[in-house]
Amino acid sequence: MEVAVAIFGLLFVLFVVAGVFLTVKAVQAAKRGVDRKVAQARRTVEDTTLRARQFTQPGVVGELAQLRLTLRTSMRATQEVLRAGSADDASLAEAVRLFEQLSVHGRELDDDLRRLEREPSKPTIAARLPELRERLERITHSAESLRWAARDRARKFAEDDLAALSDQIDMEAGALRHWTDDAAGGDQQQRREGGRPATGSRPGTGSAATGAGAGTGSGFGAASAPGTEGYSWGPVEDEAPAITARDPRTRPTFSWEKTPQRETSRGRSEGNGGIAG
Repeated sequence: MEVAVAIFGLLFVLFVVAGVFLTVKAVQAAKRGVDRKVAQARRTVEDTTLRARQFTQPGVVGELAQLRLTLRTSMRATQEVLRAGSADDASLAEAVRLFEQLSVHGRELDDDLRRLEREPSKPTIAARLPELRERLERITHSAESLRWAARDRARKFAEDDLAALSDQIDMEAGALRHWTDDAAGGDQQQRREGGRPATGSRPGTGSAATGAGAGTGSGFGAASAPGTEGYSWGPVEDEAPAITARDPRTRPTFSWEKTPQRETSRGRSEGNGGIAG
């Protein structure tokens, strides 16, 4: 009894621990989902604000908005390409690591541009713009290099897979057509030869058998050629005569017919004597 209670208690504790673990995992997953939604909404709002500022505030403020928007767009596009490609191609792991290092410099540049947006001195912003523009070009160029290299690699693999698949399909199609041609040829040959057997295809049915049994007139072809005495081909079943002569011994008898009388030697002698006399 005590053992059963201990087992039930242990199972209850395990169920409670499993329930707590699953609950924590579910809460964390929900929190991550909410964080992603909030971050995505924040990025959308910031991008919309930058586009609006780019067109509504000319000068250094609009140029800062344009630089930030260009940086964010390039880095986001490269991140999406590498993330999608690394799931199928393990060779992109090094490219992902390099992009993470590049992202650090990109975030630093974005922070510098954001701080300059709050700078009240327009000459100070104008003096910093050439250096910030140069950094932006270097970062976006590196990001574009990684992005286009990953795209070219994915496109090359897709072309190679398509070429290999096309070759396999061509080989299979050729095999199917070859089988179809063989089957059609076999059917035609069978239709040509089906109703008319070839002469001499069987022993005893060719010209040699006909010559051997030409003098007998019966269905047994006894060999008459020199060196073949005592050898018979057997009954020729495939070439049976159209009308078979009836055996007199198996001929049916009728009641009106007379039974033939056997002629004796005495009768023959009397007959001979009568003829002689």
